[in-house]
Amino acid sequence: MADIDAIQRLIADAGEHQNDVERLIALHTPDVSIVNFVGRRLLGRDSMEKVMRVAVASPLAKILTTVDVLHIRFVRADVAVVACVKHVSDERDPATVTGDDVQVHTTTGSLTYVLEKSGTPGTGWRITHAQTTPVLG
Repeated sequence: MADIDAIQRLIADAGEHQNDVERLIALHTPDVSIVNFVGRRLLGRDSMEKVMRVAVASPLAKILTTVDVLHIRFVRADVAVVACVKHVSDERDPATVTGDDVQVHTTTGSLTYVLEKSGTPGTGWRITHAQTTPVLG
C-alpha cells in the first residue's frame, strides 16, 4: 500500500510541477525517455530540461494537463507501469496562436508511465519513461 500511495503522490507531483522545471526534472530518472502529446521524443533529463525551459517561457506554459490514474501494475517490486488518462486544457489566447504554434486537436490522451524505485534511501519512485497517445474523437 505504501508503494501505491508513493506512486500516486509522484504522479500528482508531476502534475503540480508541470511548469516548474527544477521540481519536475527531479521526479525523473537521469536516463528518462519521454514521448509527449504531439509525438516529440526526449531522451535524458538534460534534453528534457532544455525543452521544458523553452516551453515554460512560451505560450506553451498555458497548455495545462491533469492526470487520472487508472491502474498500477508492478512488473517487479522496483518497477511499475501506470496507465492514466491525461486531460489537456489549452488556456492560450486563440488570437495569439499562429500556424507555427503547437495545435491541440484533442483534449484527452492515454498516458503510460514506467516508474522505477530507487534503492537509495529517501529517493523513492521516479519516472523512467512516459508516453502519451492522443485519443481522437
